Amino acid sequence: MERYYQKDIECADREQIRAWQSEKLVRQVQHVWNDVPYYREKMKEAGVTPDDIHSVDDLHKLPFLSKADLRDSYPYGLLGCDLKKCVRIQSTSGTTGRRVVAFYTQHDIDLWEDCCARAITAAGGTDEDVCQVSYGYGLFTGGPGLNGGSHKVGCLTIPTSSGNTQRQIMFIRDLNTTILCCTPSYAAYLGESMKEMGLTPDEIPLKAGIFGAEAWSEEMRQDIQKTLGIKAYDIYGLTELSGPGVAFECSAQNGMHINEDHFIAEIIDPDTGEVLPEGSQGELVFTSLDKEAYPLIRYRTRDICTLSYEKCSCGRTHVRMGKPRGRSDDMLIIRGVNVFPSQIETVLLNNGYPANYQIIVDRVNNTDTLDIHVEMTPEMFTDQLGEVSRRQKELADGMKSMLGIKANITLVSPKSIERSEGKAVRVIDRRKI
Repeated sequence: MERYYQKDIECADREQIRAWQSEKLVRQVQHVWNDVPYYREKMKEAGVTPDDIHSVDDLHKLPFLSKADLRDSYPYGLLGCDLKKCVRIQSTSGTTGRRVVAFYTQHDIDLWEDCCARAITAAGGTDEDVCQVSYGYGLFTGGPGLNGGSHKVGCLTIPTSSGNTQRQIMFIRDLNTTILCCTPSYAAYLGESMKEMGLTPDEIPLKAGIFGAEAWSEEMRQDIQKTLGIKAYDIYGLTELSGPGVAFECSAQNGMHINEDHFIAEIIDPDTGEVLPEGSQGELVFTSLDKEAYPLIRYRTRDICTLSYEKCSCGRTHVRMGKPRGRSDDMLIIRGVNVFPSQIETVLLNNGYPANYQIIVDRVNNTDTLDIHVEMTPEMFTDQLGEVSRRQKELADGMKSMLGIKANITLVSPKSIERSEGKAVRVIDRRKI
């Protein structure tokens, strides 16, 4: 039996959803015009005012926001309310060390947690379940979002955060965890670890998993489901918009329902910005309709996907987004962390390495690996192993500080990385995702 957290909203007819969106859009555009000078200037440059926006049909008139805008306006430039009304920030790493900081009022958090509660309920969660949240906490949105959603549903919540696998397994077994929330690669690792312990799926109390924050294939889903004996659900979100719960999978496991009462989704041509017809593949753009503190209008996610308005067997009427099939920029998602080659280049340049480099991403034992091969200049080239090790550690520490995750650094001799006649091949992604 399909479960709903807010059935009247999740199963509303399309006309009602559109009416909600139009009403909220008009109000939100007036809000940013009045309270976000940065976006007001963008609107003026585009020759549009709140008087031009009457419904969702007028959305295309409004200018886009990009990650560059978020960086340029750091930290308070896109703040939409008095700072004393804000109760929390969440953050992602920035492309050049400058972070994106998203602000939240209590109202924003309540709505975000409702979105996560919808996802947990769609996965079969009730107040009789034990929900283990093994996403990272802190500035990362995964842990706080699912933690709050779990509370809203009424689950017994175990805020384990990520890591410490033996403790994770202990709580799963001892407290009879029924819903696991984490990255898919960590779910796969937990499954393999329990398998090595001799546990069969029948001996694992889990019934469902909510996995996101990184790309994963259908094959990986099937492996996780088989190993853990669960049903594995996808979830999508962006710190800039709120966090996980912008969209979530239902029992049909055929695309993620976007919470359209809170977000308007568009698909555009990433090169021209033109809104594409229904069913087209293109770049996903979101407008947040209810955010008070950080109200983003037409934010370009850079994720490439499609939207489907076809009727879903679960009964929900909100549009479904397919798994992102790539990006229109060069961002990598490694162990749930956004990594840009430009960040890596910044660390190298700051340490005197202006030469060639290559980034190799792979997945070993269901965990992403990040290897960076860096050419030494002729002046710094040495065959003294102690000096090479010292320099590698120095770069590894710099990368950890910049990226927030560990990178394996290998210094190589000058001109040993293959050159390309065209655009340099900086990234080799060997993951099958």
